Amino acid sequence: MPTARCRFCDAPLQVTFVDLGMSPLCESYVAPDGLNRMEPFYPLHVWVCEKCLLVQLERYVGAEEIFTEYAYFSSYATFWVKHAEDYTTATIERLGLGPSSLVVELASNDGYLLQHFIRCGIPSLGIEPAANVAETARAKGVETLVRFFDAKLGAALSAEGRAADLVIANNVLAQVPDLNSFVAGIRNLLKSGGIATLEFPHLQRLVEGNQFDTIYHEHFSYFSLLAAERIFAVHGMTVFDVEELWTHGGSLRIWVRHSEDGTGAVGDRVVALRRREEELGYGRIEGYRFFQEKVNRTKRRLLQTLIRAREEGKRVAGYGAPGKGNTLLNYCGIRSDLVEFTVDKNPYKQGKFLPGTHIPIHAPAKIDEEKPDYILILPWNFKDEILEQLAHVRSWGAKFIVPIPETLIIP
Repeated sequence: MPTARCRFCDAPLQVTFVDLGMSPLCESYVAPDGLNRMEPFYPLHVWVCEKCLLVQLERYVGAEEIFTEYAYFSSYATFWVKHAEDYTTATIERLGLGPSSLVVELASNDGYLLQHFIRCGIPSLGIEPAANVAETARAKGVETLVRFFDAKLGAALSAEGRAADLVIANNVLAQVPDLNSFVAGIRNLLKSGGIATLEFPHLQRLVEGNQFDTIYHEHFSYFSLLAAERIFAVHGMTVFDVEELWTHGGSLRIWVRHSEDGTGAVGDRVVALRRREEELGYGRIEGYRFFQEKVNRTKRRLLQTLIRAREEGKRVAGYGAPGKGNTLLNYCGIRSDLVEFTVDKNPYKQGKFLPGTHIPIHAPAKIDEEKPDYILILPWNFKDEILEQLAHVRSWGAKFIVPIPETLIIP
């Protein structure tokens, strides 16, 4: 069997970070007429490169198969839209953007972010490979190219006079299999003096928060600041600032410029986080070898909680149908005998079934109709918003189960 190779530096991958067994693509929701068909399962075996320390999955399926039609619409998460609006306001002020600027967002989804720039009179362009999602963005007035972004497209846009003052890439860096072409594309697209900002889940927070459910086939890579700096440096760009965010259980927002652009020294926040990661062991291969047992322990405890509830005659439903929930349920072997159904606000998912587990997905009203005793919160990163939305379920004594970082029951 040939050895897998690092998608950044091409070194052989030989050190396991965590092995979550076999799982289907996490956004491949199953229609009722597909329940009797074969579902492909792929390994969720995560490696760490001994040379560059990039944590990564092998590429088992092409990005075209995953993202050409996509089930995730950002605008259904209220907190996420507010996060985007706050970013817009702060960035316009920080960079002095105006009517003569151009903002380009990569993986712009349904226009959840660029709509705020457009309202401020700033020309904007979205690049989104999922045609069904791009259609929603266009309905909001967001010009959107239905394309996968790479070095060639970045150069072509720049040659057409559409070089960007600001390039935004939120929660997409982890989702590109050809990492080098994508980062080179940002370099090609960015004006001299321009800035790129990228948000991605922080590997340190994934480990500390035991967030193994954020691992799925759509996420090819998992980044520390150390790894991100190394990748951008090879492509002639410098990370000069970093923010630590609450999103997705703990993310980084890095600020990047052309290395030859003398403006903007590397800031204190970059220096401090780099030092912290090195002290925590993310600068050496030995720091990556302990995660598996932590994950195994969480699986056992969640299963114990659900089995005990069912043996006591209690009913359990889920809330949400996120990709991370599908990783969790498939890894733990949780089916409808333990969680009867789940609900989701996204109409695209309602009436379908979760991949692998075939747990049915309903509209949120199903919670009130069935009155389950326990509600398993699958998008735990939006726990506070969901607890507020479902405060009324306490009227019949329902309790919440939060699975990550450790199984917690909230009365």
